[in-house]
Amino acid sequence: MAVDPSLAGRTFPPTPPYPVSDERLREFARATGSTYDGESAPATFPIVVAFQAMTGLMQDPAVGIALHRVVHGDQRFTYTRPVRPGDVLTATLTVDSLRQIGGADIIGTRSEIADADGAPVCTAFATLVHKGEDA
Repeated sequence: MAVDPSLAGRTFPPTPPYPVSDERLREFARATGSTYDGESAPATFPIVVAFQAMTGLMQDPAVGIALHRVVHGDQRFTYTRPVRPGDVLTATLTVDSLRQIGGADIIGTRSEIADADGAPVCTAFATLVHKGEDA
């Protein structure tokens, strides 16, 4: 079953606050093979918070996404400033686009990641491919 096209344009509530610690940054760097200099997070670290937002989208029963049918198709980040230890981040996800192609839903998302003061830190863009039952 296709995802309802009215999902496009919908904004979801912010994720719970995510405290960024030196330990979490080191663990992320080790797990991903990236470097961490003790000051700025690895460039892809915001996926941790953005993924919480994407999970909220996919687990919302009103949306109609079957998690086992989702493939992460694309990911990119634009930065206002680097993520640093001590930041407390939230992500607010908006569905920017939704189209159906060949029995699959192509869902474009934008997660605005902000610090505890609400100041922008980074924007994470993702494309999710939701395969329909007949795809």
